[in-house]
Formats: sequence, C-alpha cells, structure tokens
Amino acid sequence: MGAREYYDYRRAIYGDITHKAILVDAAGTLLAPTEPMAQVYRTIGQKYGVEYSEDEILMRYRRAYAQPWGRSRLRYVNDGRPFWQHIVSSSTGCSDLQYFEEVYQYYTTEKAWHLCDPDAGRVFQALRRAGVKTAVVSNFDTRLRPLLQALKCDQWFDAVAVSAEVAAEKPNPTIFLKACELLGVKPEETVHIGDDRRNDVWGARDAGCDAWLWGSDVYSFKEVAERIGVEV
Repeated sequence: MGAREYYDYRRAIYGDITHKAILVDAAGTLLAPTEPMAQVYRTIGQKYGVEYSEDEILMRYRRAYAQPWGRSRLRYVNDGRPFWQHIVSSSTGCSDLQYFEEVYQYYTTEKAWHLCDPDAGRVFQALRRAGVKTAVVSNFDTRLRPLLQALKCDQWFDAVAVSAEVAAEKPNPTIFLKACELLGVKPEETVHIGDDRRNDVWGARDAGCDAWLWGSDVYSFKEVAERIGVEV
C-alpha cells in the first residue's frame, strides 16, 4: 500500500484527523544537547584532571554505552545515577564523585538542552485545539519531568511515559502501551515520532502503533500535524 492509499484508508476509518494521539521521543526528537557531550565532559573535567581529548572521550563513551549494563535489567532506574556514574568515569577516566555530580546536575538544567524544533510550541497548541492527545515516551531517568518543566514545554503534553518510572525501555512495547493507557487511546489510533529506528519505529510498531522516523519520514512537528490532518 502506497502512502496516499494508506492515508485514504485511515481517513476512511478515523475521519479527517487520522490519529487520535501523537507520542514523541525526548532526546534527539523533542530536545537535543546544546553542546557536544564530549566537550561538556572535557570542559567540566579539566579542573578534575581529565586529560583525554574530546575525540577520545567520545570513543570511550560509545564503547561504554554499547556494553550491556549488568547491574539491573534497566539502564535508567530512578535517577539513573549508578549507570551515568559508570558512563562518565568510563568516558573520562575520572572517578571523582564531585566531578560526576557536576556533570550530572548540568544535564538537569535548561542550559544543557534546546528544543529541536523552534515551532514546536505552536504546533502542540494546534494539536490540542484539534483534540489530538500528546505524550512524551522516552528512555530517560527521573530528571526528565523537571527538565521538561525547565524548558517550559511540559504543559504541551497530556502525559509522560519515562522508562525509569514505567520499568520498561524502548523498544519494549510496554512503554508505548503505557503511554496509550495514560492517554486513553488504542495503539492503532496513535503515531509515535522518534529518531531511533530500532527503539522508536520498530518498538512502536511492535506495540501496534503507527511510527515515523524523525529526520527521515518527518522533519518538523508542523509536518507531523499536517500529515495527520491538523492545520497549523
């Protein structure tokens, strides 16, 4: 079935607005780091004796992040400190707890993040006026809610399903099903938007949701809204 046939099919079932709810990934879709991670780790770490270059830090970070996390079934449990402490020390070679806390707290502030789409607020207001429900679905620790508040975008969403609270991480369908439950919609009435093909697209589809890849299928939230039939 081609794209046009698919949208005609959904409109025949659901009407002019093809989805009752939109789920949105956080990091990489809704928001992104203001500065490269390796730059932050090195800049803060210089006063703690970190000597690795940014390229070395990035290489070590990727290697550490790719390794299985053996302490628990989930990476992000509650505030995620044990996992992130392991990542920071593995990336920089510095195990100083004060250094870790400075890095950890930095990523709790609005200074560390920016919205990927500057028009997002206007779009989510239009979605709400149209009766479309919205939720954030994210593999994140418990810093996510205060971070959304700091960025003044928490009020855009009807619900937040964060892995540290749901006890399930994408691509596990459980976290998508929880978001649908919180919104009071069925998975087949929902489309999820995220930047990771495995975690976001495949995970959402396994849960029965529609899914579009951010940066490939769609490039802005205005495009998302218009694709489901909401004018912005």
